[in-house]
Amino acid sequence: MTPLLRRMLPLGAALLIALFIIEYWPDSKPSAVAPPETPARAEARLAQLRATAATVPAKEALLKNAQADLALREKGLMVADTAAQAQAQLIQIVRELGHREAPPVEIRNTDGFAIRSFGDAYGEVTVGVQVECRPDQLVNILAGLAASPELVSTSDLRITSANAKEKTVGVHLTVSGIVPRKLVPEKHS
Repeated sequence: MTPLLRRMLPLGAALLIALFIIEYWPDSKPSAVAPPETPARAEARLAQLRATAATVPAKEALLKNAQADLALREKGLMVADTAAQAQAQLIQIVRELGHREAPPVEIRNTDGFAIRSFGDAYGEVTVGVQVECRPDQLVNILAGLAASPELVSTSDLRITSANAKEKTVGVHLTVSGIVPRKLVPEKHS
């Protein structure tokens, strides 16, 4: 091999490798160009976009109605910074209902404090209260709970005879209220 061919051999190999890369590299080949959009296609696409845009105000009105309905329903949520404050509010509600009675019904004991999730967006706090009252007073307290603007209800009711002479009953009442989900502690596994 002559000295000239020896010098040209590396140059030829480099050119061969470059040609190979250009030919077989995935992005090196020109891709097919989409045909230009015809006026009929453009008009059809424009009509479809206009139809979609025309539904936006109706969907916004539905969203506003749903948000207003949600705000109205959530108006009864118990507003508190902690679960203990929400439970204290439940006790206060029962206490106020008892004080409206003649003679006033006093809470003798509270127990059973609990909080748990209620669906995906809310929590439920519960408190057990014990009172001694006449049956008509119990009915008034239960009716007052049902009429309360807060989302509260009874989840357990146990009645025992207390004083036959005064016609009173012992009542263990578990009251539940709905709170925002942020008050429910996270469970760690």
